[in-house]
Amino acid sequence: MATGIQAHSLSTAAPQASAPGPFALAPAPLLALTHDERFLALLRRCSDPRPLRALGSEIDLSAALLEAHAGVAVLDCAAVATPVEALTARLAAQFPELVLVVAGNGAEQGTLSAQIAAGGVHRFLHKPLSEQRVRLFLESAWRRHAEAPLSRPRAAAPRRPRVRAPLIALLLGFAALGAYLFWPAPPLAERPAPRVAPAPAARDAGLEALLTRADQALAAGTLSGAPESAAALYQEALRSHPREPRALAGIAQVAERLLAQAEAQLQDKHLDAAQQLIDAARGLQADQPRVAFLAAQLDAQRERLVLGKAQRAAAAGDLAGALALLDEAGRGGQNSTLLSEARAQLAQKQLAARIADFLLQARSAAEHGALLAPVEQNARFYLESALALAPTDPAALAARAELAARLQSQARQSLAAGNPEDADTYAAGAADLGAAADAVAALHAAAGKLRETTRLAAERKRTEGLFQERLREGRLLEPAGDSARDYLQQIAQSDTPADAQAARSAFAARLVDAARGALEAHDTGSARRWASEARSAGASPTELATVEALVQSAAAAEDVPAYVNASTLQRTRYLAPVYPSAAEARGLEGWVDVQFLVQPDGSVADATVVGAEPAGVFETAALDAVRHWRYQPVRHDGQTIAQPARLRVRFTEHR
Repeated sequence: MATGIQAHSLSTAAPQASAPGPFALAPAPLLALTHDERFLALLRRCSDPRPLRALGSEIDLSAALLEAHAGVAVLDCAAVATPVEALTARLAAQFPELVLVVAGNGAEQGTLSAQIAAGGVHRFLHKPLSEQRVRLFLESAWRRHAEAPLSRPRAAAPRRPRVRAPLIALLLGFAALGAYLFWPAPPLAERPAPRVAPAPAARDAGLEALLTRADQALAAGTLSGAPESAAALYQEALRSHPREPRALAGIAQVAERLLAQAEAQLQDKHLDAAQQLIDAARGLQADQPRVAFLAAQLDAQRERLVLGKAQRAAAAGDLAGALALLDEAGRGGQNSTLLSEARAQLAQKQLAARIADFLLQARSAAEHGALLAPVEQNARFYLESALALAPTDPAALAARAELAARLQSQARQSLAAGNPEDADTYAAGAADLGAAADAVAALHAAAGKLRETTRLAAERKRTEGLFQERLREGRLLEPAGDSARDYLQQIAQSDTPADAQAARSAFAARLVDAARGALEAHDTGSARRWASEARSAGASPTELATVEALVQSAAAAEDVPAYVNASTLQRTRYLAPVYPSAAEARGLEGWVDVQFLVQPDGSVADATVVGAEPAGVFETAALDAVRHWRYQPVRHDGQTIAQPARLRVRFTEHR
């Protein structure tokens, strides 16, 4: 999501061998969106002598593509905030001359397979990277760029003459500030739609009809403000079904579209229309982070309008009129006492006193915590008002440095409080006031890391909740992908060892309970399976020994054959296990102990894992293979019988 807060590049482009002529295009730079310094160093070696421009965010990338004559861009999936397939599709549509190279893992390549096949993404670099492969891919990308003529050539912009008049310089400064604050966000159509869970088979007919009308209104662009608008219809659905996921997702889509329209209105400076759209979105999702952000942008633009009027008055020589406008805005719209002073030129002493008054108000607002809000009554506004009157005043410049430092401190406090959105806003405000680029970039990076940490924590909480729910439901091993065992594997990979051990103990205890239940039902085969699963899960040795003794007793009573080593049986069909790609990429090796039942017809049934090293890596691949094996039927006393068997499946790189 474009926020209008400008980030800073992680490094600068490599120096060029010679300066181009006044009308020559500079060599096309290689753009690299990544946070990996080793990757950047590798790209610099492979792109030499072409210039390399390193970028830290998607906002930097958009700005660089608009201002630079770029031919090739390298995107590191680890540095992309939005889904990479959406970003590459947008870049291919907006910059058809740009050749894209993406670096990431196998899963990320899968999401881009269609674009790679269609040519929208030229090459995909698998991590870890080799210098030879990177060099070959970059050379191929530059050749492709050279073969296709640029669809939108850009001429070098002529150098503007330097203007020394302070008021004209002031106008240029505010124009740059306005362009910075209102950089457009990506179109809504490029944002991935929320994933909505499929509806159950049985649905209330009235609800289905209501949601259909709401979806049609959403598709037609009738978002809010009418009885048959998408917002009204989704809200009506929620009144009768408060937890309906499709209605909740629809409300979120309506809010997103309203905010996208608000951004467009802000960009066109239609502030009242933008206010109405933001208010409508706030009524649907008050806690949507972009609502507060766009409201802040709207307030800032209103401030800029007032400041722009004052600047135009000052540029025309009407200094008193400029002061009157600023004073009126600073007093919240009350009549200014400076109107009577517009009849004559202000003396230098009067100007200094007015500047001191703005600085005093700025200091007072800062001490009360009003750094960036409320609109036209905050420290930044008062300080910029003073700088609009005297851009080189030492006291105003010192106050600007002080406020920039205070904003950075406030950003760090927001990070400590777990609020990355506020941290980004304060960091952007510090950047506006001239804070060091590396310090601002570090704050934005910390905010991004905090957002990711928060997301992972929410995902862990969701996984733990599903695990507990499957335990209560007794869905311990089935269905595949949605069982307690599946969620236990996710917990083991992401949670702390203590949390993972607690979950494993709870899972093992439920397996022991299941084995006891099978024994009570006289189902010795199922009891044996549950006991084996409990042993693999690390059940209490005392409880496990008791259950296994009961299983052995029941098996003996039923004359069930004992387990044999599968290598002693004659296998008639073999399917080799598929080495997991993730394990192969990491160079992992291991083994899985599997027990199963060779049925009278030679097929394999009841295949279960009784041990694995490392856990959670090779089990699925081993089971998938063993279940397809067949054996020569086992005969006992002239009869074919079902024979329990055990086998260790090994996974090595030289298998």
